[in-house]
Amino acid sequence: MSVEAKVKEIMAEQLGINEEDISSDSSLAEDLGADSLDVVEIVMALEEEFEMEISDSDAEKLDTVKDFSNFISQRSC
Repeated sequence: MSVEAKVKEIMAEQLGINEEDISSDSSLAEDLGADSLDVVEIVMALEEEFEMEISDSDAEKLDTVKDFSNFISQRSC
């Protein structure tokens, strides 16, 4: 499974929506309706899944599925 597919799966699970409703360019807040608590939970789930740490300052810069996928891909090897 690709990083992006896993990110979509985690976001869908955390937000209680269908993966099909999430695109690469979906914005967490604007398109998916995530509030700040949802974002924190998504970041924690991604950290656990990919065994990495995403700092608060980095998390604030990430908004779309593509943003999260690129960030994770660049830092995991």
